[in-house]
Amino acid sequence: MKGDSMSQTATITARILAQDKERLEALAKAMGCTKGFLVAQAVEAYLEVQSWQVEEIHRAIQEADAGDFATDEEARELHAKWSL
Repeated sequence: MKGDSMSQTATITARILAQDKERLEALAKAMGCTKGFLVAQAVEAYLEVQSWQVEEIHRAIQEADAGDFATDEEARELHAKWSL
């Protein structure tokens, strides 16, 4: 986890599938750590990805609102780059 994030923690309660709880317990045991540690890592990773995606979507909307679109040539080049 980042920096001193463990110095300021909060407790939450969440419902998960029983099978996921069993898998979490098994993984924590195998890794020699707590379920809470694994959950905290998973939440942090999820938030990083989702925050990045939301930021990029907002940036793209601002560009579109400003009329900042790719030219036909730029679109063709990008398509050619990623086409099989």
